[in-house]
Amino acid sequence: MADLAVTGSTGRLGGRVARLLAAAGRPQRLVVRDPGRAPDLPGAEVVKASYDDGPACRAALSGVDTLFMVSGAETLERVAQHKAFVDAAVAAGVRHVVYTSFANASPEATFTLARDHFATEEHIRASGLAFTFLRDNLYLDFFPLFVGEGDVIRGPAGDGRTAAVALDDIAEAAVAVLTDPGPHAGRTYELTGPVAITMAEAAAALAAATGRPIRYEAETIEEAYASRSVYGAPEWQVTAWVTTYTAVAAGDLEHVSGDVERLTGHPPRSLTDVLRPKT
Repeated sequence: MADLAVTGSTGRLGGRVARLLAAAGRPQRLVVRDPGRAPDLPGAEVVKASYDDGPACRAALSGVDTLFMVSGAETLERVAQHKAFVDAAVAAGVRHVVYTSFANASPEATFTLARDHFATEEHIRASGLAFTFLRDNLYLDFFPLFVGEGDVIRGPAGDGRTAAVALDDIAEAAVAVLTDPGPHAGRTYELTGPVAITMAEAAAALAAATGRPIRYEAETIEEAYASRSVYGAPEWQVTAWVTTYTAVAAGDLEHVSGDVERLTGHPPRSLTDVLRPKT
Protein backbone atom coordinates (compact mmCIF):
# COMPACT_ATOMS: atom_id res chain seq x y z
CA MET A 1 0.00 0.00 0.00
CA ALA A 2 1.14 3.56 -0.69
CA ASP A 3 2.99 5.35 2.13
CA LEU A 4 1.50 8.73 1.13
CA ALA A 5 -2.15 9.49 1.90
CA VAL A 6 -4.21 12.35 0.51
CA THR A 7 -7.52 13.54 1.90
CA GLY A 8 -10.02 15.77 0.13
CA SER A 9 -9.41 14.31 -3.32
CA THR A 10 -13.09 14.73 -4.20
CA GLY A 11 -12.73 18.50 -3.67
CA ARG A 12 -11.08 21.35 -5.52
CA LEU A 13 -7.79 21.45 -3.64
CA GLY A 14 -7.25 17.82 -2.71
CA GLY A 15 -8.27 16.78 -6.21
CA ARG A 16 -5.62 19.04 -7.70
CA VAL A 17 -2.98 17.62 -5.37
CA ALA A 18 -3.96 14.03 -6.17
CA ARG A 19 -3.85 14.66 -9.92
CA LEU A 20 -0.43 16.31 -9.72
CA LEU A 21 0.95 13.42 -7.68
CA ALA A 22 -0.48 10.90 -10.16
CA ALA A 23 1.02 12.82 -13.09
CA ALA A 24 4.39 12.65 -11.35
CA GLY A 25 4.06 8.89 -10.95
CA ARG A 26 3.79 9.02 -7.14
CA PRO A 27 1.70 6.21 -5.60
CA GLN A 28 -0.88 7.49 -3.16
CA ARG A 29 -3.77 6.44 -0.98
CA LEU A 30 -6.93 8.51 -1.36
CA VAL A 31 -8.85 8.70 1.93
CA VAL A 32 -12.44 9.67 1.11
CA ARG A 33 -15.90 9.57 2.67
CA ASP A 34 -17.52 8.49 -0.61
CA PRO A 35 -15.37 6.17 -2.77
CA GLY A 36 -17.81 6.61 -5.63
CA ARG A 37 -16.71 10.24 -5.98
CA ALA A 38 -12.96 9.57 -5.80
CA PRO A 39 -10.95 10.41 -8.92
CA ASP A 40 -9.74 7.47 -10.98
CA LEU A 41 -5.99 8.03 -11.05
CA PRO A 42 -3.05 5.77 -11.95
CA GLY A 43 -1.13 4.61 -8.89
CA ALA A 44 -3.92 5.63 -6.52
CA GLU A 45 -5.81 3.31 -4.18
CA VAL A 46 -9.05 4.44 -2.60
CA VAL A 47 -9.99 3.80 1.03
CA LYS A 48 -13.14 4.90 2.85
CA ALA A 49 -12.99 6.86 6.09
CA SER A 50 -14.38 10.07 7.57
CA TYR A 51 -12.51 12.25 10.02
CA ASP A 52 -14.70 11.38 12.99
CA ASP A 53 -14.54 7.59 12.48
CA GLY A 54 -11.45 6.65 14.46
CA PRO A 55 -11.30 2.91 13.66
CA ALA A 56 -11.82 3.50 9.92
CA CYS A 57 -9.18 6.25 9.92
CA ARG A 58 -6.64 4.10 11.73
CA ALA A 59 -7.17 1.33 9.20
CA ALA A 60 -7.04 3.76 6.27
CA LEU A 61 -3.77 5.29 7.49
CA SER A 62 -2.00 2.07 8.44
CA GLY A 63 1.44 2.06 6.82
CA VAL A 64 1.26 5.75 5.86
CA ASP A 65 4.35 7.88 6.48
CA THR A 66 3.15 11.23 5.09
CA LEU A 67 -0.40 12.56 5.24
CA PHE A 68 -1.92 15.47 3.35
CA MET A 69 -4.77 16.68 5.53
CA VAL A 70 -7.24 19.03 3.90
CA SER A 71 -9.34 20.85 6.48
CA GLY A 72 -12.81 19.36 6.84
CA ALA A 73 -16.20 20.78 5.97
CA GLU A 74 -17.26 23.90 7.87
CA THR A 75 -19.33 22.69 10.81
CA LEU A 76 -19.48 23.35 14.53
CA GLU A 77 -17.85 19.94 15.00
CA ARG A 78 -14.91 20.58 12.68
CA VAL A 79 -12.24 21.04 15.35
CA ALA A 80 -13.35 17.89 17.17
CA GLN A 81 -13.31 15.98 13.88
CA HIS A 82 -9.84 17.28 13.07
CA LYS A 83 -8.54 16.26 16.48
CA ALA A 84 -10.02 12.79 16.13
CA PHE A 85 -8.37 12.38 12.73
CA VAL A 86 -4.99 13.55 14.01
CA ASP A 87 -5.25 11.13 16.94
CA ALA A 88 -6.06 8.32 14.49
CA ALA A 89 -3.02 9.28 12.41
CA VAL A 90 -0.80 9.05 15.48
CA ALA A 91 -2.29 5.68 16.41
CA ALA A 92 -1.75 4.41 12.85
CA GLY A 93 1.94 5.35 12.91
CA VAL A 94 1.87 8.34 10.55
CA ARG A 95 5.09 10.34 10.85
CA HIS A 96 4.42 13.64 9.06
CA VAL A 97 1.21 15.58 8.45
CA VAL A 98 0.86 18.45 5.96
CA TYR A 99 -2.19 20.47 6.99
CA THR A 100 -4.04 23.13 5.01
CA SER A 101 -4.55 25.97 7.46
CA PHE A 102 -5.51 29.61 6.99
CA ALA A 103 -3.70 32.94 6.89
CA ASN A 104 -3.16 34.60 10.26
CA ALA A 105 -4.65 31.68 12.16
CA SER A 106 -4.84 32.55 15.85
CA PRO A 107 -7.23 32.28 18.81
CA GLU A 108 -8.29 35.91 18.25
CA ALA A 109 -8.45 35.88 14.45
CA THR A 110 -11.07 38.20 12.98
CA PHE A 111 -12.21 35.48 10.58
CA THR A 112 -13.86 33.11 13.00
CA LEU A 113 -12.99 29.92 11.13
CA ALA A 114 -9.28 30.82 11.28
CA ARG A 115 -9.61 30.13 15.01
CA ASP A 116 -10.57 26.54 14.15
CA HIS A 117 -7.41 26.22 12.10
CA PHE A 118 -5.26 27.49 14.96
CA ALA A 119 -6.84 24.96 17.33
CA THR A 120 -6.08 22.20 14.84
CA GLU A 121 -2.50 23.39 14.42
CA GLU A 122 -2.02 23.35 18.19
CA HIS A 123 -3.37 19.79 18.42
CA ILE A 124 -1.01 18.66 15.67
CA ARG A 125 1.92 20.34 17.43
CA ALA A 126 1.05 18.55 20.67
CA SER A 127 0.63 15.18 18.92
CA GLY A 128 4.32 14.56 18.37
CA LEU A 129 3.87 14.30 14.60
CA ALA A 130 6.27 16.08 12.30
CA PHE A 131 4.19 18.77 10.62
CA THR A 132 4.06 21.36 7.89
CA PHE A 133 1.34 23.99 7.89
CA LEU A 134 0.20 25.58 4.64
CA ARG A 135 -1.57 28.77 5.69
CA ASP A 136 -3.64 29.68 2.65
CA ASN A 137 -5.05 33.13 1.98
CA LEU A 138 -8.48 33.48 0.37
CA TYR A 139 -8.86 31.52 -2.87
CA LEU A 140 -8.69 33.63 -6.02
CA ASP A 141 -10.74 30.94 -7.76
CA PHE A 142 -13.69 31.70 -5.48
CA PHE A 143 -13.90 35.42 -6.27
CA PRO A 144 -16.51 34.90 -9.03
CA LEU A 145 -18.72 33.35 -6.34
CA PHE A 146 -18.62 36.59 -4.34
CA VAL A 147 -20.63 38.33 -7.06
CA GLY A 148 -24.26 38.59 -6.02
CA GLU A 149 -27.47 40.09 -7.29
CA GLY A 150 -27.04 42.93 -9.77
CA ASP A 151 -23.40 41.98 -10.47
CA VAL A 152 -22.34 43.43 -7.12
CA ILE A 153 -19.84 42.14 -4.56
CA ARG A 154 -21.26 43.21 -1.21
CA GLY A 155 -19.43 43.00 2.09
CA PRO A 156 -17.84 44.95 4.94
CA ALA A 157 -14.29 44.77 3.56
CA GLY A 158 -13.88 48.55 3.22
CA ASP A 159 -10.65 49.41 1.44
CA GLY A 160 -8.81 46.47 2.98
CA ARG A 161 -6.64 44.17 0.90
CA THR A 162 -6.26 40.42 0.57
CA ALA A 163 -3.27 38.58 -0.88
CA ALA A 164 -5.59 35.91 -2.26
CA VAL A 165 -3.95 32.85 -3.82
CA ALA A 166 -4.76 30.47 -6.68
CA LEU A 167 -5.76 26.90 -5.90
CA ASP A 168 -3.30 25.67 -8.52
CA ASP A 169 -0.45 27.39 -6.66
CA ILE A 170 -1.49 25.88 -3.33
CA ALA A 171 -1.64 22.44 -4.92
CA GLU A 172 1.79 22.78 -6.49
CA ALA A 173 3.25 24.01 -3.20
CA ALA A 174 1.67 21.08 -1.37
CA VAL A 175 3.09 18.58 -3.84
CA ALA A 176 6.56 20.09 -3.43
CA VAL A 177 6.32 19.44 0.31
CA LEU A 178 4.73 15.99 0.00
CA THR A 179 7.32 14.64 -2.40
CA ASP A 180 10.20 15.58 -0.07
CA PRO A 181 8.70 16.31 3.34
CA GLY A 182 11.82 16.11 5.49
CA PRO A 183 13.22 19.60 4.83
CA HIS A 184 9.79 21.13 5.53
CA ALA A 185 9.22 19.58 8.97
CA GLY A 186 8.25 22.19 11.54
CA ARG A 187 7.72 24.86 8.89
CA THR A 188 4.71 27.13 8.39
CA TYR A 189 4.26 28.57 4.91
CA GLU A 190 2.10 31.58 4.08
CA LEU A 191 0.66 30.88 0.64
CA THR A 192 -0.41 34.09 -1.09
CA GLY A 193 -0.84 35.62 -4.49
CA PRO A 194 1.62 38.11 -5.98
CA VAL A 195 -0.14 41.25 -4.67
CA ALA A 196 -2.77 42.25 -2.14
CA ILE A 197 -5.93 43.56 -3.79
CA THR A 198 -9.04 45.38 -2.62
CA MET A 199 -12.51 44.10 -3.32
CA ALA A 200 -13.00 47.01 -5.70
CA GLU A 201 -9.90 45.92 -7.65
CA ALA A 202 -11.16 42.34 -7.67
CA ALA A 203 -14.51 43.53 -9.03
CA ALA A 204 -12.74 45.48 -11.78
CA ALA A 205 -10.73 42.39 -12.77
CA LEU A 206 -13.89 40.30 -12.85
CA ALA A 207 -15.63 42.95 -14.97
CA ALA A 208 -12.74 43.01 -17.43
CA ALA A 209 -12.73 39.21 -17.70
CA THR A 210 -16.46 38.78 -18.13
CA GLY A 211 -17.59 41.98 -19.82
CA ARG A 212 -20.18 42.45 -17.08
CA PRO A 213 -20.51 45.66 -15.01
CA ILE A 214 -19.31 44.00 -11.81
CA ARG A 215 -18.60 46.37 -8.95
CA TYR A 216 -17.95 46.35 -5.20
CA GLU A 217 -20.37 47.88 -2.73
CA ALA A 218 -19.15 48.26 0.85
CA GLU A 219 -21.61 47.24 3.55
CA THR A 220 -21.67 48.00 7.23
CA ILE A 221 -21.43 44.98 9.49
CA GLU A 222 -25.11 45.34 10.33
CA GLU A 223 -26.02 45.48 6.63
CA ALA A 224 -23.88 42.40 5.97
CA TYR A 225 -25.69 40.33 8.59
CA ALA A 226 -29.05 41.51 7.29
CA SER A 227 -28.29 40.77 3.64
CA ARG A 228 -27.14 37.23 4.49
CA SER A 229 -29.96 36.41 6.89
CA VAL A 230 -32.22 35.53 3.96
CA TYR A 231 -30.30 32.28 3.36
CA GLY A 232 -31.48 30.75 6.62
CA ALA A 233 -27.99 29.64 7.62
CA PRO A 234 -27.11 29.13 11.28
CA GLU A 235 -25.67 32.12 13.13
CA TRP A 236 -22.12 30.74 13.28
CA GLN A 237 -22.12 30.27 9.49
CA VAL A 238 -23.39 33.78 8.82
CA THR A 239 -20.73 35.13 11.17
CA ALA A 240 -18.09 33.20 9.24
CA TRP A 241 -19.32 34.73 5.97
CA VAL A 242 -19.31 38.24 7.38
CA THR A 243 -15.92 37.93 9.08
CA THR A 244 -14.34 36.85 5.80
CA TYR A 245 -14.83 40.49 4.78
CA THR A 246 -14.06 42.08 8.15
CA ALA A 247 -10.76 40.18 8.21
CA VAL A 248 -9.91 41.88 4.92
CA ALA A 249 -10.92 45.25 6.37
CA ALA A 250 -8.77 44.63 9.45
CA GLY A 251 -5.67 43.96 7.34
CA ASP A 252 -5.40 40.34 8.51
CA LEU A 253 -5.02 39.03 4.96
CA GLU A 254 -2.88 41.72 3.31
CA HIS A 255 0.57 40.17 3.88
CA VAL A 256 2.24 39.06 0.63
CA SER A 257 4.65 36.16 1.01
CA GLY A 258 7.24 34.68 -1.32
CA ASP A 259 6.52 31.13 -0.15
CA VAL A 260 4.66 30.01 -3.29
CA GLU A 261 7.66 30.86 -5.45
CA ARG A 262 10.08 29.33 -2.94
CA LEU A 263 8.18 26.05 -3.02
CA THR A 264 7.12 25.87 -6.67
CA GLY A 265 9.93 27.73 -8.44
CA HIS A 266 7.59 30.16 -10.19
CA PRO A 267 5.76 33.37 -9.23
CA PRO A 268 2.21 32.96 -7.95
CA ARG A 269 -0.73 33.48 -10.26
CA SER A 270 -2.76 36.70 -10.16
CA LEU A 271 -6.55 37.04 -10.29
CA THR A 272 -6.23 37.93 -13.98
CA ASP A 273 -4.29 34.70 -14.54
CA VAL A 274 -6.95 32.66 -12.78
CA LEU A 275 -9.77 34.29 -14.75
CA ARG A 276 -8.06 33.83 -18.10
CA PRO A 277 -9.85 31.16 -20.20
CA LYS A 278 -8.06 27.82 -20.25
CA THR A 279 -6.68 26.86 -23.65
